[in-house]
Amino acid sequence: MKKPAPLLVYTVLRLLAFLVPLAILWFFFPIFREFWWLAAIFAALIGVSISMLFLRAPLTDASARIQERRSSRSAGAQADADAEDAAVDADESDRP
Repeated sequence: MKKPAPLLVYTVLRLLAFLVPLAILWFFFPIFREFWWLAAIFAALIGVSISMLFLRAPLTDASARIQERRSSRSAGAQADADAEDAAVDADESDRP
């Protein structure tokens, strides 16, 4: 079975780190039903804390994958630029 994309895994885990505390605050603390914006702020703070403590490995995997894709994309562009430079240099050397 194919391994899931690291960026997708990290995104889903970050969403869960926000949505689970938000649901807990809404369902178990009646005051947060009235002040939903305060529940969202607390859930965001809890989600950031959870992600900093427990999601270091998925973040590292996602970052490495992004770096791989960017480096392969720039390597292809550099090879194309080198070929163009060689063609221009060859054309200039043929002229008297």
